[in-house]
Amino acid sequence: QLQLVESGGGLVQPGGSLRLSCAASGFTLDYYAIGWFRQAPGKEREGVSCITGSGDSTDYADSVKGRFTISRDNAKNTVYLQIYSLKPEDTAIYYCAAYPISLFSLCVLSPNEYDYWGQGTQVTVSS
Repeated sequence: QLQLVESGGGLVQPGGSLRLSCAASGFTLDYYAIGWFRQAPGKEREGVSCITGSGDSTDYADSVKGRFTISRDNAKNTVYLQIYSLKPEDTAIYYCAAYPISLFSLCVLSPNEYDYWGQGTQVTVSS
């Protein structure tokens, strides 16, 4: 059974950092794009970053460029989202998701493309 499990969320002060993890089981990440999304109360789900199966290509939403870094360790079947300089507006539930991707394709940030989703991890930025 294909499963994604996020971890690493928590309560952080503004300016702090977090590293979120997305651990996959039941499938091999090598052939899947992984995206990170977030959803704040009353707002639509927003794609923040994605990475291709090989890890050669990434993309970021303009709102997080320079502060978020996505990476993957296929040996551990895990994708990470490092977040720096956290702001109160980063408060949201963060989800990782996956869809199968061909070798030379770029990943996308549209949630409609993703087939598999984790349960989410809460990130709260507050002093």
